[in-house]
Amino acid sequence: MNLPESVLLAQRHGRIRATLDSLGVDALIVTEPANIRYLSNHVGSAGVLVVARDAVHLLIDFRYQTAVRALQDSSSACPGLRMWDVPGSYDEALVSCLTEIAVSAVAFEAMHMSVARHEWLTRTLSARGAGITLRASVEVIEQARMLKDAAEIVMLRQAAARLEPVVAAAVAAVRQGAVERQIAGVIEASLREAGFDRPAFDTIVASGPNSALPHYRAGNRVLTQGDLVVLDFGGVLGGYCSDLTRTVAVGPPEPEALRVHTAVLEAQQAAIAAVRPGIEASSIDSAARDVLEGHGLGEAFGHGTGHGLGLDVHELPRIARPRADISPVTLAPGMVFTIEPGAYRAGWGGVRIEDDVLVTETGCDVLTTSRRDLQTR
Repeated sequence: MNLPESVLLAQRHGRIRATLDSLGVDALIVTEPANIRYLSNHVGSAGVLVVARDAVHLLIDFRYQTAVRALQDSSSACPGLRMWDVPGSYDEALVSCLTEIAVSAVAFEAMHMSVARHEWLTRTLSARGAGITLRASVEVIEQARMLKDAAEIVMLRQAAARLEPVVAAAVAAVRQGAVERQIAGVIEASLREAGFDRPAFDTIVASGPNSALPHYRAGNRVLTQGDLVVLDFGGVLGGYCSDLTRTVAVGPPEPEALRVHTAVLEAQQAAIAAVRPGIEASSIDSAARDVLEGHGLGEAFGHGTGHGLGLDVHELPRIARPRADISPVTLAPGMVFTIEPGAYRAGWGGVRIEDDVLVTETGCDVLTTSRRDLQTR
């Protein structure tokens, strides 16, 4: 498994510790697995991380201790790591850790800690006279993860490139009489053959009227002549996600299908052309939305234009309309996200085209390069 080297982890720690200063806390409790991995290279399914000013405390049970010790003897060792044994309850171990390292104000990931867990920790710390205050924080690490470092960009480029043979297999599987689930099986087998660890999400094969459902999965519908088929899939490579969508026609497409596909492709190309550092992410959404509105398809485009890619298949930045409750994001080199406009009509069907892009110093690189025209099967 390719993991970032210690120097990159140290840089990440530095950014998070700078945030601790702005929050006015002594440490940050990290419970989201992807965030734990990002800061420590621990890839287990359980663990708690406490990032303090002088050390990174990793709480793990016996299942992961041998692997972490081996990691600490490698070039991917986590700088300043102190490993804590968890013989039973992770929450009990966390209370012991916080008490021993003598912190007074500690932030936690509000989006990833349950109310019940927070209440138990608060009550227990108080009962033991620890003098520790827990403070909610939101997307501290997710904000840092928006800017990919060199090692992450290498993995994301590779993950995107390896989708090429999968696209070919997916398109070839589309034919009259095929079943959506069968096509999904072909796609997922091809992802494995291409070297991916696993699918990044449940594969979408949406045919005919099902293609009007943006988050439909793959069912038992049999493809028929005249169908539009939305194929949306991705893979995880070394922990990093790729995501791509193409729309295919079964038999010669009707004029309206060609019209809608042409409009969606034009919207996607306008959005890609708009990507550059220094502009708000929402302007990319506007570029796509303006084109579809010009084609009379504004009401048919109900979702955002894209989402960030990285250790999660959906992460920051959000490429969508501005929202009063969310601070705007300014694009910067190193951000990676999808651009995936679509148009959907209930009972008729839909079209979506999606690619992955990397923001560069002067614009963007499109990481997924499969043909985007309306292929006919």
